[in-house]
Amino acid sequence: MQAWIFRSSQPSHKKKYPSNPNSRLLTLLAATLATTLFLLFIFRHTLIDPNSLCIYTAKPLRLTNSESVIAAEFDDTPLTLVTILHYATALALPQQTKGEIRRTFDVLQSLAPCNFLVFGLGHDSLMWDSFNPRGTTLFLEEDPKWTLAALQRFPIIRAHTVRYQTRLSDAKTLLTSYKRDCGGTTSTGHPLKGDLRCVLALSNLPNDVYDRDWDVIMIDGPRGYFPAAPGRMAVIYSAAMMARGRRNSGVTHVFLHDVDREIEKHYAREFLCMKYRVGGIRKLWHFVIPPVVNATDISHGFC
Repeated sequence: MQAWIFRSSQPSHKKKYPSNPNSRLLTLLAATLATTLFLLFIFRHTLIDPNSLCIYTAKPLRLTNSESVIAAEFDDTPLTLVTILHYATALALPQQTKGEIRRTFDVLQSLAPCNFLVFGLGHDSLMWDSFNPRGTTLFLEEDPKWTLAALQRFPIIRAHTVRYQTRLSDAKTLLTSYKRDCGGTTSTGHPLKGDLRCVLALSNLPNDVYDRDWDVIMIDGPRGYFPAAPGRMAVIYSAAMMARGRRNSGVTHVFLHDVDREIEKHYAREFLCMKYRVGGIRKLWHFVIPPVVNATDISHGFC
């Protein structure tokens, strides 16, 4: 079996300093800087809830002048114009490349208005919302601080904070044990809601997640680049279950980002199924998943 390696999505860059008469001073400054960064890292992690891995804040975040102007524009300005204003003045750009964004954009344009579920809040949230005019776009985010910031800056979007039970370090174990612990009919009739036995099942989401079929699901969160992170295992499994359990006619488009990472690849092959993959570009895979007669029967796997 292939070894599982947790790779950070942020590459490291080694700096080389030329030797000179002041090398001792440079070494001392470098050591001082490293010590300071280490102490800041330790201090930051003392503010994190070890159960949710989220940073909590009791106060509303202070918006910049431009962010305040954009937030106020939602009262009487069309969403598309506010979106243009935001990205024309924003310093932070969407995380995905133009080609990756275009793939989802084309599907949304063909289906809109539709139901669009996005795992992860980021600099691209307003963009995704504007791509689905008159549709329902819902964001699920692991970090309450990010959720609060997004709702302050973009009060038109709909977002909930989600608490994950999984850790990336458990990915291999969960992948080999899900047939024993997951599946089976739930008391709610939904393939996920109330399934407390299955760690991979997102069983305690807000009701508006369970109350509708999702035409498009974007998986770009939660964090999945270090062992203690929640990883995207539960999201990939749950997206597959939602697609399989679709009640109305049609299929579910699932977009999975960061497939350059091993966990995303393994779980996509197991639950989203390569036979349903219809394409992709760079770090984005696109799946089209049909419903099945009995979504909770996973004794023979998903594919």
